[in-house]
Amino acid sequence: MKVLVTGGAGFIGSFLTDELIRKGHRVTVFDNLEPQIHHGKKPSYLNPKARFVKADITDPQPLDVVLRDIDIIFHEAAMIGVGQSMYQIGKYTKVNTYGTALLLDLVVNKHRNHIKKIIVAASMSEYGEGLYRCEKCGNIKPLLRKESQLEKQQWEVSCPNCNLILRPKPTPETTPLECNSIYALNKRDQEDMSLTIGKTYKIPTVALRYFNVYGPRQSLSNPYTGVAAIFISRIKAGKSPVVFEDGKQSRDFISVHDIVSANISVMADKRADYQTFNVGSGKKITITALADLILKTMKSKIPIRIENRFRKGDIRHCFANIKKITKTLGWSPKTSREQGMKELIDWSINADSKDFFDEARQILQQKGVL
Repeated sequence: MKVLVTGGAGFIGSFLTDELIRKGHRVTVFDNLEPQIHHGKKPSYLNPKARFVKADITDPQPLDVVLRDIDIIFHEAAMIGVGQSMYQIGKYTKVNTYGTALLLDLVVNKHRNHIKKIIVAASMSEYGEGLYRCEKCGNIKPLLRKESQLEKQQWEVSCPNCNLILRPKPTPETTPLECNSIYALNKRDQEDMSLTIGKTYKIPTVALRYFNVYGPRQSLSNPYTGVAAIFISRIKAGKSPVVFEDGKQSRDFISVHDIVSANISVMADKRADYQTFNVGSGKKITITALADLILKTMKSKIPIRIENRFRKGDIRHCFANIKKITKTLGWSPKTSREQGMKELIDWSINADSKDFFDEARQILQQKGVL
């Protein structure tokens, strides 16, 4: 197959490119080398067997050209970062929502006769808070906690009906979406537009809601990157990992290798067509436990700094129910959290990453993260 990976020079896209090439596909990488991530430089890890096109997803001319001989599209290109999206509203919406709209417009009006499938990267951020269980009231999908509650350091989510503390549950795809950031709204736009156009024009389309992805090649210089990478950056700089609230909030961390295998699974299987799937580990871990795992793996005795302060818009708990993708496609994650974190840490400290880390540390210091 001739495959297009938008955002293919990025963290997830580059690993996806590697696997597609390993399986014998001809891959075109379409990426603008976003300065915040790549500093304008083509990454050394980019597969030399891929055709590389440096261009922006919002530029119709080069996008039209690369689409002319493509069979499969993996749409990974996006501006990433919940917090940053709340003040770079125009940039995020242009890249994420308009960029996806432009891609679909070109597919529909010029290329739909040869496009066989579109796989779009969606996000767990679309859920807002995850699903919870109340002992009295049953399943509850709560809204964000009120600032007045957080100011009192009352961290857990209460039932809106009876005020009992709720117990978090794995979040399935049927959970109502509650977008609480521009980034989440953009990702919902990407998902909804792609599935709507796919169904309308009978172009098989699949949306994958990624949970918290980590692994090698994750940007250490982006202050809006995943918490695992930020913890590693702080520990390498001799500083404590900083944990907000009481550290008992939980997330679902999944290795980039499992994200790639899920993408490959839906590409090859018609049973995935026109559906949305969670892609996570299906297991929760508290942020304190994550910091502790990283410290132990790095053999560091630096203490964790639990702040007991909050960030506006943060959710308390969200982790994936992955029964749908497992039952439909037989997919399940294979990388253990310990194995995956060790790989991320090893990558961050190897000789090839030293200069990159030094630059990352300077940027994070400027942003106040270090």
